[in-house]
Amino acid sequence: MLTKVKPPAPKKIADRAIAVLEDHKAIDIRCIDVRHLTSLMDYMIVATGRSDRHVRSLGGALLDDCRQRKLQVLGTEGDKTGEWVLVDLVDVVVHIMLPRVRDFYEIEKLWDISPRREDAHHAHQRIQ
Repeated sequence: MLTKVKPPAPKKIADRAIAVLEDHKAIDIRCIDVRHLTSLMDYMIVATGRSDRHVRSLGGALLDDCRQRKLQVLGTEGDKTGEWVLVDLVDVVVHIMLPRVRDFYEIEKLWDISPRREDAHHAHQRIQ
C-alpha cells in the first residue's frame, strides 16, 4: 500500500528557504506572514541579491534545495534576467530582487499590513 508523505508545514518551508538564502549571502531577508490577507499563500519572503548573477544563483540554490528535499515547486519566474526571481513553493512565495527593483516596487509595503483591532471590531458590528 502506498502512503502519502505529508508535506512540511508552511512555516518550516519558510524557515528552510530563509536558511538557504542566508547560506548563499542574500541581503535584507524579510519574511511576512500574509495569512490574514490572502488564502493564496501563508508566507512571503523578500530578499536582495548583489547582482543579476547573484539573484539567479540564490534562486537556483533554493530550487536545488527544494528538489533535494522533494518539496513541491509550483513555478519560477525571472530566472533568465535575474532582476527579480520569484519561486512559488505553494504556501510560501519567495521574491529575490536586485536592490533597485526592490526599492522601486516596495512589495513589503503592499503586504506588510497587520490586522487592526478597530477595523475588525467595526466590521463585526456592521455584520450583526
